[in-house]
Amino acid sequence: MSSEKKASWPEVVGWPATAAVTQINGDRPDVSIEVIPDGATVPPGFDANRVRVFFNAGDAVGPVTRTPFVG
Repeated sequence: MSSEKKASWPEVVGWPATAAVTQINGDRPDVSIEVIPDGATVPPGFDANRVRVFFNAGDAVGPVTRTPFVG
């Protein structure tokens, strides 16, 4: 088994944001997850303890629109 921690989740693009958060939290319980409407302004900067999940706020299901990654 590899000691490398998962750093991105391309497989969750298109999933409902809540399901994506559940998956990411299961893989990396050590990071905080920010759920953000796509198009929102976010402060720049890298944070090794953060994953941002961007979702389509105009859709009732809120699908993930970009690959979430650590940073």
